[in-house]
Amino acid sequence: MNNLTQLFALSPIDGRYNKHTKDLSNYFSEAALIKYRVKVECLYLLALIDFLDIKVDTDKKLDINNIWSNITDDDLIRIKDIESKTNHDVKSIEYFIKDALRSLKLDNIIEMVHFGLTSEDINNLSYSLMLKDSLLEIIFPSIKNILIKLIEVSEKFAYIPMLARTHGQAASPTTLGKEMAVFLNRLIDQVDSLLNIKLKGKLNGATGNYNAFYVAFPEKDWFEFSNKFVTNLDLEQNILTTQIEPHDRFADIFDLLSRINNILLDMNIDVWQYISLGYFVLEKKADEIGSSTMPHKINPIDFENSEGNLSLANSLLHFMKDKLTKSRLQRDLSDSTVLRNIGSVLGYCLIGYKSIIKGLNKISPNTDKMLDDLNNNIEVLSEGIQTILRAEGFNNSYELLKDLTRGNKIYKEDLELWIGNLDIDNSIKIRLLELSTDKYTGIASELAIKACQKAKLIIKL
Repeated sequence: MNNLTQLFALSPIDGRYNKHTKDLSNYFSEAALIKYRVKVECLYLLALIDFLDIKVDTDKKLDINNIWSNITDDDLIRIKDIESKTNHDVKSIEYFIKDALRSLKLDNIIEMVHFGLTSEDINNLSYSLMLKDSLLEIIFPSIKNILIKLIEVSEKFAYIPMLARTHGQAASPTTLGKEMAVFLNRLIDQVDSLLNIKLKGKLNGATGNYNAFYVAFPEKDWFEFSNKFVTNLDLEQNILTTQIEPHDRFADIFDLLSRINNILLDMNIDVWQYISLGYFVLEKKADEIGSSTMPHKINPIDFENSEGNLSLANSLLHFMKDKLTKSRLQRDLSDSTVLRNIGSVLGYCLIGYKSIIKGLNKISPNTDKMLDDLNNNIEVLSEGIQTILRAEGFNNSYELLKDLTRGNKIYKEDLELWIGNLDIDNSIKIRLLELSTDKYTGIASELAIKACQKAKLIIKL
C-alpha cells in the first residue's frame, strides 16, 4: 500500500498503522479468505479421491494441490468475477476449481468438488485455520516480544528499591523489578492457556447430520472420514453441530485475548503513573516534539496509544465472543459478516502490543528519585517496627505507631527519638534503628527472579 492510498484508508488499521498490521492481511483480507477456502476445497477433494478409491494419477493429485498452493492474483480476480455473477462467495470457489480441473483434463472428478458439503463446511474450517495460523505466526510472537522484554526489565530492576503505593498513598517498599514481574506472571498464565487451546472444525453437511454423504455412499464411514480430515488440519472435530460450527472455541480465544489485553492495560496505566512520578525517565530524541506549544514535553505516548487500541480491541472481542456463540435454529447468516472483522480486532491488538514494546524500550529507571521518595517517607517503616514489637510481646505497638504516624509527616530523627524512648531491650532498639526504607523490601527481588524463571520455561527461552 503506497503512502497516498494509506492517506485515504477508511480505517487507521489500513492507513496510519498499516506498517504494524499489514502482515495480518495474509490471514484476514478478502484475498486471504479466498485462498484458505480454495485450500480447504482442494484438500477435501484430494481426501475424497482417496476415500472413494477414485483413480487419479499421482502427478494429477499434485496438480490439484497446486491449485491452492500456487494460486495467483489473476486467480483471485477470476474468483471475484465469478462471484459477481453467482452472488455466492463459496460457490465461486467451487466453479473456479472445476474450471481448473477441466484445464487439467480431470473432467471425471469435477462433480466431486464440494461433494456433499454446505458452504459452512468450508467456511468454518477456513476461519479456524486463519485464526490458528495468525495467532501462531503473528499475534503470539508479538506477545512473546513483550514477555521477553518484561523478563529483561524484571531481572534488571529486581533489586531496585521503590516506594509502593496503595490507595495512591505511600506503602511498604517493594522493588521496581518485582512490580513489573507481577504483570509478567499474570500474562504468562494467560498465554499458556492460549497456546493450549485447540480450535474445532466440522465437516458434516447442511444440518450436521451427514445426510447427503450417507445417502450417496451409505456403506462408507463418513463420520470417521470427517474426523480424519479435520484432525489432519490440526483442528479438533466438533462431532455435534447444526449447519454451523458454533464458535465456542473462538469465544475462548477472544476471552483469553481480552484478559491478556486487560493485564497489559493495567501495566500501561501503572507505567504511565511511574513516569508521572518520575520513577521512569523517557528517552529523549532530538528530532521528536512532545507538544506543539510546550517545548519541554516528553510524553508517554506509546503507552497511551496502546491503552486506546487495546481498549478498542477489547470492546470488539467482547462483542465477538457474545455474538458468534448465538445462531437462530440451525443457521442464520449474521455471523458471516462478523467473522470478516476478526482481522480488524486482531489489528487493534497488534497495534497495542507493538506500542508497548516501543514504550518499554524508551524507559529507564530514575533510581535517585526512587531513593529520595523512600527517604522522605520514613513512616512506611511503621509496619515493620510494630510487627517486630508485637513479636517481642510489646503491648499496643500498632496503636502507639498509629498515633505517631497516621496523617503526620515524620522524619528519621522523629522515629529514632520514638524508638529511643521505648521501654525495651537495647538489642531490640538496635534492630529497629537498623531498619531502612531501601532495605525493607522483603523477598521482592527473589519473587521477581522466580517469575522470570517460570516465564522462560513456558515460552522456552
